[in-house]
Amino acid sequence: MTVYNAYANTSFFGRRHGKQLRHNQQTLLKTLLPILHINLDEPAPKDLTSLFANKVKEIKLEIGFGGGEHLIHAIEHFPDTGFIGVEPFINGMAKMLTYLKKHEKHQKNLRLYDNDAIHLLDWLPKESLDGIDIFYPDPWPKKKHWKRRFINMQNLSRFAHVLKVGKKLRFVSDIDIYINWTLYYCLQHENFEWKSDSHKDWETPYPLWKSTRYEIKAFREGRTPAYLTFIKK
Repeated sequence: MTVYNAYANTSFFGRRHGKQLRHNQQTLLKTLLPILHINLDEPAPKDLTSLFANKVKEIKLEIGFGGGEHLIHAIEHFPDTGFIGVEPFINGMAKMLTYLKKHEKHQKNLRLYDNDAIHLLDWLPKESLDGIDIFYPDPWPKKKHWKRRFINMQNLSRFAHVLKVGKKLRFVSDIDIYINWTLYYCLQHENFEWKSDSHKDWETPYPLWKSTRYEIKAFREGRTPAYLTFIKK
Protein backbone atom coordinates (compact mmCIF):
# COMPACT_ATOMS: atom_id res chain seq x y z
CA MET A 1 0.00 0.00 0.00
CA THR A 2 1.22 3.49 -0.80
CA VAL A 3 1.07 5.73 2.26
CA TYR A 4 0.30 9.37 1.58
CA ASN A 5 3.04 10.93 3.71
CA ALA A 6 6.75 10.16 3.57
CA TYR A 7 8.40 9.28 6.86
CA ALA A 8 11.98 10.24 6.12
CA ASN A 9 13.91 12.53 8.48
CA THR A 10 11.64 12.01 11.46
CA SER A 11 12.29 11.48 15.17
CA PHE A 12 9.04 9.59 15.74
CA PHE A 13 9.73 6.33 17.63
CA GLY A 14 6.34 4.60 17.79
CA ARG A 15 4.80 2.01 15.49
CA ARG A 16 3.56 3.25 12.13
CA HIS A 17 1.32 0.33 11.27
CA GLY A 18 -0.74 -2.29 13.09
CA LYS A 19 -3.15 -4.81 11.63
CA GLN A 20 -3.89 -4.93 7.92
CA LEU A 21 -6.13 -2.10 6.73
CA ARG A 22 -9.40 -2.77 4.95
CA HIS A 23 -9.63 -1.76 1.31
CA ASN A 24 -11.88 1.23 2.04
CA GLN A 25 -9.42 2.47 4.67
CA GLN A 26 -6.55 2.25 2.20
CA THR A 27 -8.64 4.22 -0.27
CA LEU A 28 -9.36 6.95 2.28
CA LEU A 29 -5.66 7.34 3.02
CA LYS A 30 -5.12 8.02 -0.68
CA THR A 31 -8.17 10.21 -1.29
CA LEU A 32 -9.52 11.95 1.83
CA LEU A 33 -6.28 12.37 3.79
CA PRO A 34 -4.63 14.54 1.11
CA ILE A 35 -7.64 16.89 1.27
CA LEU A 36 -7.43 17.37 5.05
CA HIS A 37 -3.68 17.00 5.38
CA ILE A 38 -1.56 20.02 6.33
CA ASN A 39 1.18 20.50 3.77
CA LEU A 40 4.35 21.65 5.52
CA ASP A 41 6.06 22.25 2.18
CA GLU A 42 4.03 25.44 1.95
CA PRO A 43 4.57 28.37 4.33
CA ALA A 44 2.18 28.57 7.25
CA PRO A 45 -0.56 31.15 6.62
CA LYS A 46 -0.37 34.30 8.71
CA ASP A 47 -3.98 33.69 9.69
CA LEU A 48 -4.12 30.03 10.70
CA THR A 49 -7.93 30.07 10.73
CA SER A 50 -7.77 30.10 6.93
CA LEU A 51 -6.85 26.41 7.07
CA PHE A 52 -10.44 25.53 7.94
CA ALA A 53 -13.64 25.49 5.89
CA ASN A 54 -15.62 26.67 8.91
CA LYS A 55 -15.16 30.17 10.25
CA VAL A 56 -13.40 29.31 13.51
CA LYS A 57 -12.69 31.51 16.52
CA GLU A 58 -9.79 29.54 17.97
CA ILE A 59 -7.45 26.69 17.09
CA LYS A 60 -6.42 23.72 19.21
CA LEU A 61 -3.95 20.91 18.61
CA GLU A 62 -4.23 17.29 19.75
CA ILE A 63 -0.99 15.33 19.50
CA GLY A 64 -1.46 11.57 19.15
CA PHE A 65 -5.23 11.23 18.92
CA GLY A 66 -5.08 7.42 18.85
CA GLY A 67 -8.50 5.98 18.11
CA GLY A 68 -9.91 9.50 17.82
CA GLU A 69 -12.51 9.27 20.59
CA HIS A 70 -11.69 12.61 22.18
CA LEU A 71 -10.98 14.45 18.93
CA ILE A 72 -14.25 13.29 17.37
CA HIS A 73 -16.13 14.41 20.48
CA ALA A 74 -14.42 17.80 20.24
CA ILE A 75 -15.14 18.51 16.57
CA GLU A 76 -18.77 17.50 17.09
CA HIS A 77 -19.34 19.77 20.09
CA PHE A 78 -17.22 22.79 19.13
CA PRO A 79 -17.83 23.65 15.45
CA ASP A 80 -16.47 27.18 16.03
CA THR A 81 -13.09 25.77 17.05
CA GLY A 82 -10.57 24.59 14.50
CA PHE A 83 -8.80 21.39 15.50
CA ILE A 84 -5.52 19.99 14.23
CA GLY A 85 -5.12 16.28 14.91
CA VAL A 86 -1.74 14.55 14.74
CA GLU A 87 -1.47 10.76 14.52
CA PRO A 88 1.46 8.98 12.82
CA PHE A 89 -0.03 5.53 13.50
CA ILE A 90 -1.72 4.62 10.23
CA ASN A 91 -4.49 2.54 11.79
CA GLY A 92 -5.55 5.41 14.03
CA MET A 93 -5.56 7.80 11.09
CA ALA A 94 -7.59 5.33 9.00
CA LYS A 95 -10.16 5.05 11.78
CA MET A 96 -10.51 8.83 11.93
CA LEU A 97 -10.89 9.08 8.15
CA THR A 98 -13.59 6.40 8.20
CA TYR A 99 -15.57 8.50 10.67
CA LEU A 100 -15.05 11.68 8.64
CA LYS A 101 -16.22 10.00 5.45
CA LYS A 102 -19.53 9.20 7.15
CA HIS A 103 -19.84 12.63 8.83
CA GLU A 104 -18.66 15.08 6.19
CA LYS A 105 -19.82 18.20 8.03
CA HIS A 106 -17.22 17.55 10.72
CA GLN A 107 -14.44 17.80 8.15
CA LYS A 108 -14.97 21.56 8.12
CA ASN A 109 -13.27 22.33 11.43
CA LEU A 110 -10.53 19.71 11.30
CA ARG A 111 -7.12 19.36 9.69
CA LEU A 112 -4.86 16.33 10.01
CA TYR A 113 -1.16 15.56 10.08
CA ASP A 114 0.23 12.03 9.92
CA ASN A 115 3.90 12.50 10.66
CA ASP A 116 6.07 13.56 13.59
CA ALA A 117 4.36 16.35 15.56
CA ILE A 118 7.72 18.10 15.97
CA HIS A 119 7.71 18.98 12.26
CA LEU A 120 4.27 20.54 12.62
CA LEU A 121 5.19 22.46 15.77
CA ASP A 122 8.23 23.94 14.03
CA TRP A 123 6.01 24.98 11.10
CA LEU A 124 3.25 26.67 13.10
CA PRO A 125 3.39 30.46 13.59
CA LYS A 126 4.29 31.95 16.93
CA GLU A 127 1.38 32.12 19.40
CA SER A 128 -1.08 30.68 16.91
CA LEU A 129 -2.73 28.04 19.13
CA ASP A 130 -5.38 28.28 21.84
CA GLY A 131 -4.63 24.89 23.35
CA ILE A 132 -2.50 21.76 23.10
CA ASP A 133 -3.73 18.34 24.25
CA ILE A 134 -1.58 15.27 24.83
CA PHE A 135 -3.62 12.35 26.14
CA TYR A 136 -2.18 8.97 27.09
CA PRO A 137 1.12 9.25 25.20
CA ASP A 138 3.50 6.30 25.08
CA PRO A 139 5.28 6.33 28.49
CA TRP A 140 8.39 4.50 27.23
CA PRO A 141 8.88 2.85 30.65
CA LYS A 142 12.39 1.46 30.08
CA LYS A 143 15.13 3.84 31.21
CA LYS A 144 17.05 3.45 27.96
CA HIS A 145 13.96 4.75 26.14
CA TRP A 146 13.21 7.76 28.35
CA LYS A 147 14.74 10.09 25.76
CA ARG A 148 11.88 9.06 23.45
CA ARG A 149 9.23 10.58 25.70
CA PHE A 150 7.49 13.45 24.00
CA ILE A 151 7.58 15.66 27.08
CA ASN A 152 11.03 17.20 27.33
CA MET A 153 12.47 20.69 27.62
CA GLN A 154 12.93 21.10 23.88
CA ASN A 155 9.33 20.21 23.08
CA LEU A 156 8.02 22.32 25.94
CA SER A 157 9.83 25.26 24.33
CA ARG A 158 8.10 24.37 21.08
CA PHE A 159 4.74 24.34 22.86
CA ALA A 160 5.51 27.71 24.46
CA HIS A 161 6.39 29.19 21.08
CA VAL A 162 3.08 28.26 19.41
CA LEU A 163 0.71 28.68 22.40
CA LYS A 164 -0.86 32.02 23.15
CA VAL A 165 -0.19 33.49 26.58
CA GLY A 166 -2.70 32.25 29.14
CA LYS A 167 -3.68 29.20 27.09
CA LYS A 168 -3.46 25.60 28.26
CA LEU A 169 -1.26 22.59 27.72
CA ARG A 170 -3.27 19.59 28.90
CA PHE A 171 -1.67 16.24 29.61
CA VAL A 172 -3.31 12.98 30.72
CA SER A 173 -1.60 9.74 31.71
CA ASP A 174 -2.26 6.75 33.93
CA ILE A 175 1.45 5.94 34.38
CA ASP A 176 2.79 7.44 37.62
CA ILE A 177 6.38 7.70 36.46
CA TYR A 178 5.36 9.65 33.36
CA ILE A 179 3.03 11.89 35.36
CA ASN A 180 5.90 12.76 37.72
CA TRP A 181 8.25 13.20 34.76
CA THR A 182 5.85 15.67 33.13
CA LEU A 183 5.35 17.62 36.33
CA TYR A 184 9.09 17.87 36.85
CA TYR A 185 9.85 19.21 33.39
CA CYS A 186 6.87 21.56 33.17
CA LEU A 187 7.65 23.06 36.57
CA GLN A 188 11.27 23.53 35.49
CA HIS A 189 10.27 25.34 32.30
CA GLU A 190 10.12 29.12 32.51
CA ASN A 191 7.08 29.43 30.24
CA PHE A 192 4.66 27.13 32.06
CA GLU A 193 2.98 27.14 35.43
CA TRP A 194 0.83 24.55 37.19
CA LYS A 195 -2.00 25.97 39.27
CA SER A 196 -3.29 23.31 41.62
CA ASP A 197 -4.93 23.77 45.01
CA SER A 198 -5.81 20.17 45.86
CA HIS A 199 -5.67 16.60 44.59
CA LYS A 200 -9.12 17.11 43.04
CA ASP A 201 -7.52 19.37 40.44
CA TRP A 202 -5.68 16.48 38.81
CA GLU A 203 -8.06 13.68 39.74
CA THR A 204 -11.10 15.31 38.10
CA PRO A 205 -11.52 14.95 34.33
CA TYR A 206 -11.69 18.11 32.24
CA PRO A 207 -15.12 19.64 31.49
CA LEU A 208 -16.92 17.76 28.69
CA TRP A 209 -14.25 15.07 28.87
CA LYS A 210 -14.65 12.08 26.55
CA SER A 211 -13.06 8.92 27.87
CA THR A 212 -10.85 6.94 25.49
CA ARG A 213 -10.15 3.26 25.09
CA TYR A 214 -6.79 3.80 26.78
CA GLU A 215 -8.51 5.30 29.78
CA ILE A 216 -11.06 2.49 29.96
CA LYS A 217 -8.18 0.02 29.93
CA ALA A 218 -6.41 1.96 32.70
CA PHE A 219 -9.44 1.83 34.99
CA ARG A 220 -9.96 -1.84 34.19
CA GLU A 221 -6.38 -2.58 35.21
CA GLY A 222 -6.62 -0.52 38.39
CA ARG A 223 -4.66 2.59 37.36
CA THR A 224 -5.88 6.11 38.11
CA PRO A 225 -5.27 8.80 35.49
CA ALA A 226 -4.01 12.28 36.28
CA TYR A 227 -5.44 15.24 34.36
CA LEU A 228 -2.74 17.91 34.37
CA THR A 229 -3.17 21.48 33.13
CA PHE A 230 -0.28 23.88 32.57
CA ILE A 231 -0.72 27.55 31.70
CA LYS A 232 1.51 29.36 29.22
CA LYS A 233 3.06 32.37 30.95
